[in-house]
Amino acid sequence: PLSDADKKQLRPAALNRLIDKKLIDQKVKDLNISVTDDELRQTIEDVKKQNKITQENMISALANQGLSFDQYKAQLREQLERIRLMGQEVRAKVQVGEKEIREYYYANPKNFGADEFFRARHIFFRINKNAKPEEVRKALTTAMIVLQEARSGKDFADLAKKYSDDPQAAKDGGELGTFKKGDMLPEIENAVIDMKSDEISDLVNTPAGFHIIKLEERSPGKLRPFDEVKGEIEELLIKKKSDERFNQWLADLRKSAAIEIKSR
Repeated sequence: PLSDADKKQLRPAALNRLIDKKLIDQKVKDLNISVTDDELRQTIEDVKKQNKITQENMISALANQGLSFDQYKAQLREQLERIRLMGQEVRAKVQVGEKEIREYYYANPKNFGADEFFRARHIFFRINKNAKPEEVRKALTTAMIVLQEARSGKDFADLAKKYSDDPQAAKDGGELGTFKKGDMLPEIENAVIDMKSDEISDLVNTPAGFHIIKLEERSPGKLRPFDEVKGEIEELLIKKKSDERFNQWLADLRKSAAIEIKSR
């Protein structure tokens, strides 16, 4: 249950939301913003199409949320009116120039970099699904010995050829190839993500067994071309400016409105 202090904090917030709603509703009326029945009907059809549901499915889903179809239509009409108001009063007046887009692009290179690539080898110690505890201990002991040999400077590929349970290791020395985030098992990815080139991991435990990973190379992603991300940045900046302008517009609306709040 909420404490008295929590209730006192919630009351002003709830009151402010109610006031904002009344102000916005009044502004919608003042500007004669309206949504036709055809527009509302088409929006509902779009919602059903996007979610691949029938009219019956929609009514049932709304009922589970405690809403009738008429209540949903009323809420949707209100949302569409507000979106139209937002476009007319705020978004249409927001401008973002190419200079501003380029400045954001160069100031936030990490946001627009291509995927980083990793090249690694591993030495694999298989643990069968029904392995007995002593078999697991034996594999773990061998893995720890090999890990020490690898860290002492012995050739990693030769160790993989000698000890790895990966059948390909005898030919390729445990080569995992080049990969990016999302391509490998999560346990292996988590191991290499913070490693430096030529670094050797601790033992990595996966559902299949133990791995020793050597990160041979990590290639930083190149910056995606400006023209490729220009639209993405522009939309981001427009949204940011729109949100800021809307908050200011709403604050100005509050100041200009004569609202009497009767205390009870």
